[in-house]
Amino acid sequence: MNELHSVLLIAALSNAVKHKSVPAAGAVMGAVLGTHPELRSRAGEIKGILGQVLEEVSALSAEEREEKLRSMAPDLYTSLFEKKEKKKAGLPDLPESGNGVVMRFAPNPSGPLHLGHARAAFLNDEYIRRYGGRYILRIEDTDPKRVDPAAYDMVREDIEWMELSISSTIFQSDRFSKYYEVGKELISNGHAYVCRCDNEVFKDLKMHKAACPCRSQSPEEALELFDQMLEGAFAEGEVGVRLKTDLSHPDPAMRDYPLFRVLTSTPHQRVDAIVYPLMNLSVAVDDHLLGMTHVIRGKDHIANTRRQEFIFRYMGWKPPVYRHYGRMGIEGVVLSTSQMRAGIQSGEYSGWDDVRLGTLRAMARRGIKPGAVRNAVVEIGIGETDIQFSWENLYAKNKEIIDAGADRFFFVPDPVLVPVSGSGPMIAEAMRYPGDESRGYRSIPFDGSVYLPGSELTSGTPFLRLKDLFNIRVFYDGDNIRAEYAGDDLQEARSKKAPIIQWLSKEHAHPCTLKSPDGDINGVCEPEAVSEKDRIVQFERVGFARIDKIGEDAVAYFTHR
Repeated sequence: MNELHSVLLIAALSNAVKHKSVPAAGAVMGAVLGTHPELRSRAGEIKGILGQVLEEVSALSAEEREEKLRSMAPDLYTSLFEKKEKKKAGLPDLPESGNGVVMRFAPNPSGPLHLGHARAAFLNDEYIRRYGGRYILRIEDTDPKRVDPAAYDMVREDIEWMELSISSTIFQSDRFSKYYEVGKELISNGHAYVCRCDNEVFKDLKMHKAACPCRSQSPEEALELFDQMLEGAFAEGEVGVRLKTDLSHPDPAMRDYPLFRVLTSTPHQRVDAIVYPLMNLSVAVDDHLLGMTHVIRGKDHIANTRRQEFIFRYMGWKPPVYRHYGRMGIEGVVLSTSQMRAGIQSGEYSGWDDVRLGTLRAMARRGIKPGAVRNAVVEIGIGETDIQFSWENLYAKNKEIIDAGADRFFFVPDPVLVPVSGSGPMIAEAMRYPGDESRGYRSIPFDGSVYLPGSELTSGTPFLRLKDLFNIRVFYDGDNIRAEYAGDDLQEARSKKAPIIQWLSKEHAHPCTLKSPDGDINGVCEPEAVSEKDRIVQFERVGFARIDKIGEDAVAYFTHR
């Protein structure tokens, strides 16, 4: 196929996929000459071969056209389908979903769930809500080296926080007998064998597309060896079960991959076992036995999907419909479970809900609502293009949920007590929620001295407006700072572009530490703001915050602006 033919074919396929019909010759020619003006001198040549190109496209089914366009111009294909999905409200439809769906969320209990888990969990949940069916929580705990016993409860708590439509929960550690049964059937049918080769020797053979000596075992020999494995006749690392795949497969990882291993060095909390199924075996077996109709997971699992399809084919099972979404980069928080655990053990982090971490419990402690996380990841969708997670978008979604219920209060960060002369005691009346008098007013007393934000004073600003009170002139004499009353005229403050700042009298200021991913901020706030634990408030000119601790030394967690 020459270059000109390829250009024409891509243009014709793009038009056909977009409009679901074979395009007219004029439409293709116009598109090609519009995007490739250098070809206008070859218009006659284009006309001569365009008919052949359109015949090729006409001979293909709709699915074949999409696949051919994907292989020839992946970026163009992706952009076409991203546009299609953006035009649709919500997530794209799933094929074969008319009778409801059975889907699963399958975390490993190595630690609490984080934002990456939330994407899979909420995407599946959205489809369950759309089509009806069953949503299975499957705890994939077949590798004792990756199990944290405390994580069983943490995962359950995180699931409850997300408010998923879970129908039932199963633990893979309860299902070893089912995996052994399928393993024996694969061996009996000549699709698997027991390999006793040294790992390095096998790796070298695999890289050269060569069979190891164990591959020629009879099913009877292999079954006997498998029974010996189950009885504890072999040491860890000495033996394993491998699936016969395609030794000539272009991806070495697909060639005779392992199904079972012997593991004795790390006991399992929930099962007494010597032979452990590996992920591709246990996942394929459970996806079939639990009746999964659709599986949505990251495209880093595409290779696992292909491995598992060997098992489905050998067992005569119908595989689920697979959709793989692109990677979601998440900056600004720690997501690695091992890194989080090490930081907690060293004292760097206060716990799994430290606000510098990307766990769902850290999100909850900050005041992020599960509905906001759901809306943010569902909006991202299931496209295969890699994306960067937008914190700004998450905060916007969360603000839509929390803003209406968040009363406004003053918080003075890094407070400095400043005497104000020229005015007697008085009461400022501030709205609890801007524009809504039905929510009432807060009464904030002024008694002659006020706490002001240290940042406003370090700049040496000479004229300030105390919000909902009056204007002041500020005088700086080294470390001594004083102020005097400068009138009530708000317009004067605005004309002088004076900062309008929060303030609190000494007797009406409650100590409060505001914790954020960037560090702690010591300050004072209105006593009413910290009278109720877990409430969400908005500290004016600072941002939203969740009240974490009430009492003498209150603590709030910064949510977002």
